[in-house]
Amino acid sequence: MAGHSKWKNIRNAKAATDKKRGVLFTRLIREVTMAAKLGGGDTSANPRLRTAIDNAKAVSMPKDNIERAVKKGTGELEGVDYVDVLYEAYGPGGVALMIQTVSDNPTRTVADVRHKLSRNNGNMGSINSVAYLFDRKGQMTVQADGVNEDVLMEAALESGADDVVREDDIFVITTEPAALHATKEGLESKKYKVSDAELAWVPKSTVKVEGTAAEQLIKLLDALEELDDVQKVDANFEMDEDTMAQA
Repeated sequence: MAGHSKWKNIRNAKAATDKKRGVLFTRLIREVTMAAKLGGGDTSANPRLRTAIDNAKAVSMPKDNIERAVKKGTGELEGVDYVDVLYEAYGPGGVALMIQTVSDNPTRTVADVRHKLSRNNGNMGSINSVAYLFDRKGQMTVQADGVNEDVLMEAALESGADDVVREDDIFVITTEPAALHATKEGLESKKYKVSDAELAWVPKSTVKVEGTAAEQLIKLLDALEELDDVQKVDANFEMDEDTMAQA
């Protein structure tokens, strides 16, 4: 089981709790604002913003909140000046981590990230120390139940996807970043239920972790994603179902 998709499932299962704490909305608003700041407010020309807005709508964020976040990003409304910072790190078992943050205080954020790493058997890497192990891709999933893999593959490729891989009970569909939304819309037009469409750091290869290293890794990932400034963590680990459940 590839870690980047399995960990996504765990994050989704925790989303309801995050929403109750207000953490999820805060992260989504920051991402909308940051995306608009970097690429402008036109979703047709800014795939990151479109993804951020889709994710916000998926958890029923009010339209007014989304529009205000976009306007703060484009400067139409006064708001907090966020910056986009990507940290590279290593976790237990030699697992490479890409830690995506949106922060109004990078000095605080890097200290918080470094603290979580040091407390959980990880360490910060230098720029490009692990980035070469990943590709920037669009990703989405389709539940495998009742879906013919060959038919899905054909539909995905026709819609602009690069690849379709089955991982247990889901199909993971990978695209170039610019093709993310066209592929999603193409599959939805063919009546596929697409979820978790996002831009991600996809590992070129994976590292299998077991035992104590697996437990430590899950604790580290959880600790990092508890930080308000951390938007998402992508990792290159592989872990079997039993080990994941125990961890």
